[in-house]
Amino acid sequence: MTTPLDIFSIIGFFGTACIIGAYFYLTAVEKPNPWVLHGTNLTGAALLTVSLIVHTNWPSLVLEGFWAAIALWGLWKAFSAHRKKAQEAQP
Repeated sequence: MTTPLDIFSIIGFFGTACIIGAYFYLTAVEKPNPWVLHGTNLTGAALLTVSLIVHTNWPSLVLEGFWAAIALWGLWKAFSAHRKKAQEAQP
């Protein structure tokens, strides 16, 4: 491998750790918190995107775009459900 282990690669490793950690959390917990799950996935996608902008790999960069979009959709669903619950709880 000729790519140096620079700060951008290290940032990418942290992004990878976030995404793997989120998948482990999803698998390990019976009722995962969507804020934790999707927030961690979005963070991972963002960190990997930083790395991929410097060390461009187009297929992986596109994958992270989809990964981030799905995480944002999940956060939006969690926000909408929370808002609906709060409105139903009001007298």
